[in-house]
Amino acid sequence: MLQERIEPAWIDAFDALLRRCGLQSGESVAILAETQSRPVLVALAHLAAARLGGRCFTVTLPSVFSGDAPVQRSTGASPAIQHLQPVIAALAGSQLVIDCTAEGLMHAPELPAILQGNGQTQPRVVYVSNEHPEALMRLLPDDATEARVKAHVKRLRGAKRMHVASAAGTDLHIDLTGAVVGGNWGSTTRPGTLTHWPGGLVLGFPAAGTVNGTLVLAEGDVNLTFKRYIERPIALTIERDVVTRIDGSGVDAELLRSHYAAWGEPEAYAVSHVGYGLNDKARWDSMALYDKRDFNGTELRAFAGNFLYSTGANEVAGRHTRGHFDFPLRGCTVTLDDAAVIDAGKVVE
Repeated sequence: MLQERIEPAWIDAFDALLRRCGLQSGESVAILAETQSRPVLVALAHLAAARLGGRCFTVTLPSVFSGDAPVQRSTGASPAIQHLQPVIAALAGSQLVIDCTAEGLMHAPELPAILQGNGQTQPRVVYVSNEHPEALMRLLPDDATEARVKAHVKRLRGAKRMHVASAAGTDLHIDLTGAVVGGNWGSTTRPGTLTHWPGGLVLGFPAAGTVNGTLVLAEGDVNLTFKRYIERPIALTIERDVVTRIDGSGVDAELLRSHYAAWGEPEAYAVSHVGYGLNDKARWDSMALYDKRDFNGTELRAFAGNFLYSTGANEVAGRHTRGHFDFPLRGCTVTLDDAAVIDAGKVVE
């Protein structure tokens, strides 16, 4: 495991990220943490923001634990705020929020109120993914990734249907009518928006009943919730958004069946979001080089050419669940209205 101490290069990386988010001297900066946050990320955020003249304060909340539910990972919905109005007010009244919670506020129920602001100030929120700072330093946002993501957001928003196929047997059809589409390149300067670092992907949250077909997790694809590379193929049959069959032998398939069933609710089997990665600096093989506790896996959601399929909560479809899986797949061909945007795992420029 790499040592988690303050390094000048890591302060410089946070400095570069905050400059790209337009932090100006004198702006109010709220650093949101919880008791299980990675301490070095909180410290680096404060040092870099203070270096740039930000007026910083830190809110540290107790982490929330559940004794009556399966282990929750990869949800993107930190439960730390617990609807505490003074905390929401402090964040909504800041000009920049640096989110250092373990899971992030991306799908947290309090996020809309925070982004709405307080009538005078509207914050921009940067979720610093719970990665080792060495990984964050490698994956700083850049102009090329930002331009590429913006271009693909336009393409995805303008499409009516997505089809995903692979030599392994994936044949997935997604009706994009009513889907909510967005993209992330790792920084934001616009009040009322959230970004996450690392970035470099586009996503769509499909409307209810719009996803059908077969998704095959082949050898080398990734189960990010378990932080495992797939070693034996698993075929998921998807009918009207819901995984209705999980076919495959070996521990990968058994673990998947077990954790899905543990939630005891059909929403856990349903699609959360679909999308694809566009970040040339992100690497598929990086998970093999980190201990699990060092690694959150945002890099594998963003590596260029992956197709990302996720199950779990989907506000657009009116579904809520604490179960969540992220599956980045390699070697897929993704078409939007019959035009390829990913060809056998390679981004089509």
